[in-house]
This record gives sequence, C-alpha cells and structure tokens, in this order.
Amino acid sequence: MTRTNDNLDDGRSVLASLRAMVPNRPLRFSEALRVAEWQATRLLELFRIEDGPVPAECISELPRIRVIYRDMPTSGASCWDGTAWVIYVNKTEPKTRQRFTLFHEYKHIVDHGRTTQLYGGSSDARAEQVADFFAGCALMPRRFLKRAWGHGVQDPARLARAFDVSPRAASVRLAQIGLSDPMPRCDVVSPATSFGRSPRRYFRQRSIHTPPQAPGLSAPEVVNV
Repeated sequence: MTRTNDNLDDGRSVLASLRAMVPNRPLRFSEALRVAEWQATRLLELFRIEDGPVPAECISELPRIRVIYRDMPTSGASCWDGTAWVIYVNKTEPKTRQRFTLFHEYKHIVDHGRTTQLYGGSSDARAEQVADFFAGCALMPRRFLKRAWGHGVQDPARLARAFDVSPRAASVRLAQIGLSDPMPRCDVVSPATSFGRSPRRYFRQRSIHTPPQAPGLSAPEVVNV
C-alpha cells in the first residue's frame, strides 16, 4: 500500500478532509449516502489505492486511530479515549467481517459532530445504515468492481476473494451498483441495505470525552443494526 502523509498539502488531516465533504446544511438520506461514497472514494485516493483488496491499514495507520482486536459479544465499537479514537473489533468473527466492521466504525468517527445534519431525527438507524454503505463503498469501490466485472470476474464468490470480503457482501454491492439482478423482495438491496449481516448490536459511547467501557461489560448505549 502506498501511504499518504499524515497531513495533506493544505494542512488538514485525512479525517478532517473527509469531514469537510459534508455540506453545511441538513441532508436528505439519499444525499447522506452519496456523501458516504464520496468519502470512501476520497479515502482511497489519499492512499493512492488502485485495486483491491483494500488494506485495513487505510484505517489502522491513520494518526490518532487505535484499533484493538479482542473477544467481545458485539461486532465492534468506537469511542474517543481523550487522546485518540479507539475502534474495537471482535477478533472471534471471520476476517472478512472484521474488515467490514473496521470501516463501518471509522465512518461513525468521520460522522462525529455532524450526525444531526446528516441524519436528522433518525440519526441512530440511519447512521448505522450509512456506515454499512460506507464500508461497502470503501472495500468494494464502484470503479474497481466494474473493472473486475469487465475483465470477466463476475461470480460473487470470486469477487469476494479478490476484494477480501464475504460472498454475501459482494452480492449486495453488485446489486447496489447495478451489476446484478435485484434481490428477492424479502431481501431488497438499496444503498442503505445491510451487507448480509445478521442482526447484531454495536456499543456506542454518547460522550467522546468518556473513556471507553470495556466491551462485554456495560455500555451507555446499545444500537441495534
């Protein structure tokens, strides 16, 4: 992976650069989804990534980001510990899910301070959906998928291996960008659809100034996704 500098030419960090892409006004849900894809694309541009699989170091090597893999009853969590953003990832889950969780949680960090304008009164549910969408866009970028498809790699299982994601996630992303038939009505795919993840919970801290609760013990807030 080609790393970008911790600071961009204009002096802003990668995180600040992605946050600056959010318009300073209330957004419709469809707009929040488009912003998420733009942010995912920008993240990969900053690291000069031109093909999959997208490395987890895009997140873990960023300044003031600390990733902790541990056994926990949830897929992931994120919070500010006073000096850095901490992302917890469940080490007992498949590697493909761990990668997805890492990017999902990073989107919550990017969104910090902007959830009201991004998601309005339905911030919890919509934030979770958009975080899923961001993770899919980052791990399976539209341009990369279309290039692989054009080269004859069109089976979801093969694409999943190429991008180091689950076959289900690959199928959902293909349907999102129009490279496969829509899924059955009971499993409709839209840009906000979960990437085939069974219902699970993410622990989320309400205050970024509170040290993180140890996953598996107690948490101030539980969000169902």
